[in-house]
Amino acid sequence: MYLIDTSRNGQPVYDAIVNQSLDNYFVNDKKLPGHGFMMYINQPSVIIGKNQNAWAEVDMDYLHQNDIQLVRRTSGGGAVYHDQGNLVFENILVDDDSEFGNYEYFAKPVLDAIQSLGVDVKMKENSSDLIFQDKKFSGMTMFKNGTSLAAGGTIMYDLNIENAKHVLTEDQSEKAKALGVKSRRSPIINLKEYLPDNMSLSEFWDYLLKRIFKVDSLDDIEVYHMTAEDWAVIDKRIEETYGTDEWNYGKNPGYYNYFDRDFAAGTIGLNFSIIDDKVAHFKLNPFFNLGGDRKELENALVDEKVSERKIKKAVKKAGFENVDNDELSAFIFDSLTNGK
Repeated sequence: MYLIDTSRNGQPVYDAIVNQSLDNYFVNDKKLPGHGFMMYINQPSVIIGKNQNAWAEVDMDYLHQNDIQLVRRTSGGGAVYHDQGNLVFENILVDDDSEFGNYEYFAKPVLDAIQSLGVDVKMKENSSDLIFQDKKFSGMTMFKNGTSLAAGGTIMYDLNIENAKHVLTEDQSEKAKALGVKSRRSPIINLKEYLPDNMSLSEFWDYLLKRIFKVDSLDDIEVYHMTAEDWAVIDKRIEETYGTDEWNYGKNPGYYNYFDRDFAAGTIGLNFSIIDDKVAHFKLNPFFNLGGDRKELENALVDEKVSERKIKKAVKKAGFENVDNDELSAFIFDSLTNGK
């Protein structure tokens, strides 16, 4: 087994969009032989499954107001919150899918390492969750391409649990549409206060690596350092797909179109679908405080044919404060017309 060093120019990478693209790159492009392992930390972010409806899973107002990233995986799984009190670990296996679907196999080294600190963690029965005191401190996911796979999860050391609760507040009206894969919410717990000797996050990081790799010193671990060529491929994928709002905010089941436009106060996105010449689903995605009543506008347009007059009337009635009504109405009309 070897460690994949995910630092760039000697500095750790906290951008969740970048970090969440690494497993895809190593499985689908780099394909280093053997068993790779990586750990990283993300800035505040919500990670959703490829086939999830973000509008049902995430409080978008809270997300934007608190500068939390939204990142859509290339694999499945539920919605989770990450921040700098949370570790992410990944296993990369090339040309060996014999343990695909076996979460216990990939969880065992992590569980053994934490248990050696006197913390009675275990795997939840019939689940991919790792638990302590019957509360979740890690959720795992995996995917494969051909005979290669990635399998990993989180380790909640000192996660901001209040942030997690707020940003992962479900929208019940969207949830009722049953579009996409639903998350399973579980009580969560941080491990920090249960670790010995006030162990810091960096000390915990080092300890985990030494136990997982069964070495006395980090210097004894075989390391693959990512190259400029690696980063060039990843940068290109992010620019083309994984870093775009169309991918992260727009690829929601049932919503087939995503358009955005810059206004004086910031960017506004539209996610919608047109079926039988009527607006089937419609969500407004402002990246700033728009004021007014978005749901008033959204509800007014759904199940209606695209009409410039109706759009202008609905925008005015919504009472937005920080955008020109005529500009917004024109953007919505142009987008819905192009999305037919």
